[in-house]
Amino acid sequence: MSDETLLEFPCQFAIKAMGKNNLEFDLLVIEIVRRHAPDLFEQAVSARPSKDGNYLAVTVTIQASSKQQLDAIYRDLSGHPQVLMAL
Repeated sequence: MSDETLLEFPCQFAIKAMGKNNLEFDLLVIEIVRRHAPDLFEQAVSARPSKDGNYLAVTVTIQASSKQQLDAIYRDLSGHPQVLMAL
């Protein structure tokens, strides 16, 4: 895997995760991201339900410090059974 990236660190980076719309999904996403970005603020999180309300898209904006940090976040999100997709 290449460590090349077009991003310059540190930078603001939005991470989006989608899953079933339940009471805990947004908290789950926040907890996973916070493992790698402990300085995450509540204001950096937004959530939007799908048109029918069955799914929830959670966007978390972090101050990313490295490509390795982002890779670890995506690996943890993608590996969780409740996360259907991470962008």
